[in-house]
Amino acid sequence: MNGELHKWVQILVCMLILLKAESFFVDITYVQSAVAKGAVCLDGSPPAYHFDKGSGAGINNWLVHIEGGGWCNNKTTCFARKSTRLGSSKQMAKQVVFSGIFSNKPKFNPDFYDWNRIKVRYCDGASFTGDVEEVDPTTKLYYRGARIFVAIIEDLLAKGMKNAQNAILSGCSAGGLTSILHCDNFKSLLPLGTKVKCFADAGFFINAKDVSGASHIEGFYNDVVTTHFINAISGLALSTSKGYFINSCYAHCQTETQETWLRGDSPVLDNKSIAKAVGDWYYDRSPFKKIDCPYPCDKTCHNRVFDNNEHPLI
Repeated sequence: MNGELHKWVQILVCMLILLKAESFFVDITYVQSAVAKGAVCLDGSPPAYHFDKGSGAGINNWLVHIEGGGWCNNKTTCFARKSTRLGSSKQMAKQVVFSGIFSNKPKFNPDFYDWNRIKVRYCDGASFTGDVEEVDPTTKLYYRGARIFVAIIEDLLAKGMKNAQNAILSGCSAGGLTSILHCDNFKSLLPLGTKVKCFADAGFFINAKDVSGASHIEGFYNDVVTTHFINAISGLALSTSKGYFINSCYAHCQTETQETWLRGDSPVLDNKSIAKAVGDWYYDRSPFKKIDCPYPCDKTCHNRVFDNNEHPLI
């Protein structure tokens, strides 16, 4: 083995050891009881989630995180999902890696490591909003996302969430939109007196060509953010219950991976990591409302270049 190859093998081994130390695998749970309620994925298969049970002081605290996966916008794109994990639990991996906000180690997830941590798999194509009784006669697709959300929460209630003292509904990408749309619904399904908060990781926007075939969305979205979004959130400045951590990183979803959630080199705003900001916000230790300088000024970012083949419809 030549010196250059030996060096790369050593780097790979070190990375695998680090990954093992920072994460672990959690088995899938299928909610078979949901089928009788019509709460099924696009292909009619039962919904699913991954659950790592809490311990000690966190035994009655629950973090429910919704997986991302974009939207399907017509019969063709929704039908295409039937044969993938985004439309069928039959195609989902039996295990997923838990790290970042899912970590069970206080070093990597100090505020939520001992909570019950759940990753809900995304298989309805519309941020768990659909509730169409009729099955599509031509594609045999089920649009039942809203029913899936309720069925999964009911299943978790039966497994101990009925005793929840603290609860968070979070999500990444399309799952982040779910946490926004279902926040009130989530709270209504939990016991009276449970402290409930919701947060979304990675906003909802579409980066696609317009009807003329031109790519105007990047400049357009930048103008929208500058004109409306930042002005809109400025109204949160006086709120003691709401917060925001808006960094200018070329990244999509930063809570699910250890490198961006909490590590020695993770992104920070005002010298505070995402994990610390979220923990302080949830536990009312201190409010956090910070907006980054314009991209690419932030040197703490983990900017990424995504491969569409590896990350279809993030």
